[in-house]
Amino acid sequence: MTRHVAVLMGGWSAEREVSLVSGAAVSNALAEANYRVTSIDVQRDVGALLTRLYPKPDAVFNALHGRYGEDGCVQGLLNILDIPYTHSGVLASALAMDKPMAKSIYEAAGIKVAEHKIVSREELIAGVMKPPFVVKPYNEGSSVGVHIVMEGDNYEPSEKEWSFGRTVMVEKFIPGRELTVSVMGNEALAVTEITTGHSFYDYDAKYAEGGSQHQVPADIPQDAYDEAMRISVLAHQCLGCRGVSRADIRYDGSDLYMLEINTQPGMTPTSLVPEQAAHANISFNELVSWLVENATTDE
Repeated sequence: MTRHVAVLMGGWSAEREVSLVSGAAVSNALAEANYRVTSIDVQRDVGALLTRLYPKPDAVFNALHGRYGEDGCVQGLLNILDIPYTHSGVLASALAMDKPMAKSIYEAAGIKVAEHKIVSREELIAGVMKPPFVVKPYNEGSSVGVHIVMEGDNYEPSEKEWSFGRTVMVEKFIPGRELTVSVMGNEALAVTEITTGHSFYDYDAKYAEGGSQHQVPADIPQDAYDEAMRISVLAHQCLGCRGVSRADIRYDGSDLYMLEINTQPGMTPTSLVPEQAAHANISFNELVSWLVENATTDE
């Protein structure tokens, strides 16, 4: 009997457009893999979502990115409905999205992280850390709202520009190379080095055609490569992630610093997880099918 999968996409976070692209790619791949697919553009209307989820599908592929779809909110609803879903559960999703909390867990596991502070707009303008440093919302993904302040910069966001809420995270800038590692189950797939002509790996660099270049496997010393794989699996396990996650890491030539874990990484044509899966001889159809077959609820 053909299994029925509902693909959740869109949402209303800052990453809505990326989620729509991920969801369309996933829906097409699942249809090609002989699943019966219902694509759902999630709006801020729980009643409408509940209606679309009845009769209950065999599983939900969660292709939502950002707040409400990636932070444990939708996961909690699916737990209540007892519908198996892909990727991480409530706790791991919430922990990974809360960057300061996640960093404390990485540190406790012996993984290096960049020095950071949680500050208000007023404290940021007054100066809280010697440049260079990075300003980022502590609960957004895809580099939304990220700003690098270099020596000599005069970064004083006005109240009109301030869209980060009451507080943000200020993090010491780690010079060096941008690495990323996908973890599937409890195995790391590969290490990719990301280069870009942008000042950093920002939203456009991640999703615009030609915005970045990916080298997989990364051309770094073998001991650094192995360590990047190890700490990515360790971070995945410490947060309690399941399914697929992706770790973002900075490498300064001697040390590796964990930046964050993405519990629902992109599935767009330029996304890193499908690229690393292909490097491991796993096709995109096989990847999304594996995620569906391993879908579950929190126990």
